[in-house]
Amino acid sequence: MFTHKIDVRFRDCDALGHVNNSVYLTYLEQARLHYWRALWGFGSAGSTAPGVIMARAEIDYRRPAHYGQVLEVKLSLTAIGTTSFTYSYDITNEDGDLVASARTVQVMYDYAQAKPVAIPVDLRDKMQKS
Repeated sequence: MFTHKIDVRFRDCDALGHVNNSVYLTYLEQARLHYWRALWGFGSAGSTAPGVIMARAEIDYRRPAHYGQVLEVKLSLTAIGTTSFTYSYDITNEDGDLVASARTVQVMYDYAQAKPVAIPVDLRDKMQKS
């Protein structure tokens, strides 16, 4: 399991004073990108991994989060296929209360060919071992 802490910013909140539902997708993305950077150097010069696109996202909201809180996003690999992989997430507040749970499906993608590609063997191994 990979964890990433996120400070709730004022701009993340809506007129009712809690984190807007759409912002949670950004929180998931931040956690994924930090994980990928640590795992395989995603986005860095010299990274040879194919691109990744989002195929599906679902979020269950459990309790509101507010400006100034520090949230922790816990990310786990739950499935891996030929071209796609699935993560599950728990987002908790400082008290350990579950704020939201989520699931996303990502697809390895070759932008030049505009089609899904197989997850490279070395990357698959890293994903399964982490």
